[in-house]
Amino acid sequence: MKAADLPLHYNAVDILERNLLRRPDKTALLSAEREITYGDLAAEVNRTGNALSAMGVHFGETVAILAPDSVEWVATYFGTIKIGAIALSLNTMLTPEEFQLMLEDSRAKVLVCHEMYRAVVEQVRGDVPSLKHVVEIGTPEYRAWLDAQSDKLEATVTHREDICCLNYSSGTTGEPKGIPHAHKDLPLTAQNWGVNILGLTESDRTFAGAKLFFTFGTGGNLIFPFYVGASAVLLAGSPRITANVLDTVHRFKPTVLYNAPTGYAMALAEKELTTKWDLSSLRICVSAGESLPAPLWEQWKERTGLDIIDGIGSTENYHIFLSNRPGDIRPGSSGKPFDGYELKLADEDGNDVPAGEAGNLWVKGESAALCYLHQYDRSRGAFRGEWLVTGDKYSIDEDGYYWHSGRSDDMLKVGGIWVSPVEVESMLLRHDAVLECAVVGVADGDGLVKPLAYVKLNEGFSGDDDTAAQLIGHCATNMAAYKRPRRIEFVPELPKTATGKIQRFKLRSS
Repeated sequence: MKAADLPLHYNAVDILERNLLRRPDKTALLSAEREITYGDLAAEVNRTGNALSAMGVHFGETVAILAPDSVEWVATYFGTIKIGAIALSLNTMLTPEEFQLMLEDSRAKVLVCHEMYRAVVEQVRGDVPSLKHVVEIGTPEYRAWLDAQSDKLEATVTHREDICCLNYSSGTTGEPKGIPHAHKDLPLTAQNWGVNILGLTESDRTFAGAKLFFTFGTGGNLIFPFYVGASAVLLAGSPRITANVLDTVHRFKPTVLYNAPTGYAMALAEKELTTKWDLSSLRICVSAGESLPAPLWEQWKERTGLDIIDGIGSTENYHIFLSNRPGDIRPGSSGKPFDGYELKLADEDGNDVPAGEAGNLWVKGESAALCYLHQYDRSRGAFRGEWLVTGDKYSIDEDGYYWHSGRSDDMLKVGGIWVSPVEVESMLLRHDAVLECAVVGVADGDGLVKPLAYVKLNEGFSGDDDTAAQLIGHCATNMAAYKRPRRIEFVPELPKTATGKIQRFKLRSS
């Protein structure tokens, strides 16, 4: 599917409303708190859009959403888009300073937040000049705010290239970036990956460990299922509590599960994974956010019998643009390109690298953003004409599968030879003692870079010198010895973004 296949004037609320003719009474969303049909959700969206318009929200202005995954979150998202405004999805786990930065940078006019975030909002509200209104979900005033409005609303006429949503990157390198997306980007990714690769149909029921405020969650657990008329399961609680995720699968019986590699690792740490929880409804699992190590894929397959479809996406591209696919999986790889995206590996000057060598991954596709909001210099570095520089290093094997070598700034040069931290981490994960790990480069006494591994152990193993020696020996025996970690640091947790991506820059600076 190409952008030209969409009408020139297209509003992405169509992704919801396309279901009203054929399946208005079908369940659209279900959770422990509430279940709602497509028809009733569309009415809630209309009331929300009318309420925002009555507050003075105009075309192109920003409405921020700060709430758990819920019907109210979804209604605010689509209600904002329907009136031609921009929906800003805020990460609920940020600090007041980060909220303030994003509200100021986006010039948010209205903040729709859950009452549980009242205290944090009050800390910053007075410091955001653009913020005229705060609406609190969960209060009697919120319900009255909606009930005063009609459930009829005509969609604002928007160009398919008008901006409809805004996300801030999760900050694996420290500083988040505002990434705007157009109305066209949502159906493009839904068709090109959700339908063409994953094979989603209206009989599916999706569930994601990734929250709706991330594009991995919004795409996989809202846009894609609604695009085909499927149902989506929402979890208001934390996906970092493994039991929350597994309990939700057990109770609501989704057919598709989205999660980060960390989420699958945490589930595998549960000894009763397949006896306490019924996973039989799942037909397939999806992983993204960072590379899924082959040992983790193999353990999941052995324990559950389920395949994990691993791929790589980015907020800049809205969703996955390189992927394994059902029936064509090479564990440990990110799969192959698919229709809608073109990829190349380039050196630091943008020239193609020779076959077999690792290079910087560039991607070209119509769902890409055009810039970072208010970040001219960083935009020029990342967006190069038709191409986006992803910041990831990859190599391609003889069969055309792409293998992740790490972020461009994570690669290590040890003894004059490049070492991929991902490769070392994958080897460490093959040892029974290792639950999670991250490898970074540190300078030794002579100023030479050597690999250092931070390791979180499985239950029953002790972080002592003997275990460290075993892990170093395991790597030295099973891969080129120069790649082995020179030191092991045992840690109770690894620093991560809210999506579960390891923040190596924090380890490098520790």
